[in-house]
Amino acid sequence: MKKIVLAYSGGLDTSYCLKKLSKEKNEVHAVCINTGGFTKTQIKSIEEKALELGAFKFKLIDAVKFYYNSIIKYLVYGNVLRNNTYPLSVSAERTVQAIEIINYAKKNNATHIAHGSTGAGNDQVRFDMLFQIIAPKIKIITPIRDNNLTRKDETKYLKDNGVNIEWEKAKYSINKGLWGTSVGGDETLTSNKKLPNNAYPSQLKSNQSEELTLTFKNGEISGFNGKSYNPITAIELISEKCNNYCIGRDIHVGDTVIGIKGRVGFEAGGPIVILKAHHLLEKHTLTKWQQYQKEQLSNFFGMHLHEGHFLDPVMRDIEAFLESSQKNVNGEVYLTLSPYRFELNGIKSENDLMNNGFGSYGELNKKWTAQDAKGFIKIMSNQNKIYHHVNKSK
Repeated sequence: MKKIVLAYSGGLDTSYCLKKLSKEKNEVHAVCINTGGFTKTQIKSIEEKALELGAFKFKLIDAVKFYYNSIIKYLVYGNVLRNNTYPLSVSAERTVQAIEIINYAKKNNATHIAHGSTGAGNDQVRFDMLFQIIAPKIKIITPIRDNNLTRKDETKYLKDNGVNIEWEKAKYSINKGLWGTSVGGDETLTSNKKLPNNAYPSQLKSNQSEELTLTFKNGEISGFNGKSYNPITAIELISEKCNNYCIGRDIHVGDTVIGIKGRVGFEAGGPIVILKAHHLLEKHTLTKWQQYQKEQLSNFFGMHLHEGHFLDPVMRDIEAFLESSQKNVNGEVYLTLSPYRFELNGIKSENDLMNNGFGSYGELNKKWTAQDAKGFIKIMSNQNKIYHHVNKSK
């Protein structure tokens, strides 16, 4: 008998895996990793379903703090948006889930670890890579990938084995977490169709615009509208406000780890608003070259995380740079929330480098003379003057 730890979510894929593996007389531990988004009622329902499907044990691991401190914090520092669109909601979650699952497996002396990934997505890469790095001796089981099963195949198997949940009724696949909600459906399998309004879990609740003030301290969200909160609570409350306006909906088109392109819908109002507000504050408080270097490293950080390389030591190096860059990113950012959109109105910061003591852009210079400006411009143009003089007849 195998002692198997299954990464369990309660969805169709992992429910199939649980039923299949438990029926084969294995000791299956169904482990659910909470990265935000689960209600107490949902958690209870997932546990009951796992035990009904034959789990030897159900375990819920709350990984929200680990998720924020190890990943989300750095995504904010770096203003990370995949293809300038997607806040890496699912790929960031999967990293945390994989690490927590394999650590549980090691502590409980599991012989095998299982997940419900297909052979056509990114998650198989993220899970397997992290599992192999952290616990190379624990064998990996992937029933759906190995047997190339379809959703229809899984549903039939469960029905044939007495599980009568109507999976077909769930037209859209919803994955909700602290850093946004992904939405998948028939439309996202095409290149030309948009998701309908009812595909998104949040619906419009307010038609009146609302002013919002976000507070940052050392680059971290620390409160809004004059009240202080820990970053996790702030993200949850800001997301709730944004969801009332249906802010942060979009469809991300990206390159998968396995080389094909894919689309995924998402609703991430809180993350998008926080990232854009943070970026605006950085424009005021960081130098030109700090911003430039951050942009290069942050883009790489997001790509490497997306492709499952969280444990690459270069990620710790980039995190150190990002953290160092945030010591002056302090202040308030003023926004207006409206149905389906938001506006960034301005900032207030003691570290604001837009200091009129040195001059006002396009208006007045206070710390240099006209002659200083002329000399500066002359020197700045030297390189191109030389180039064009030397090559004018060539």
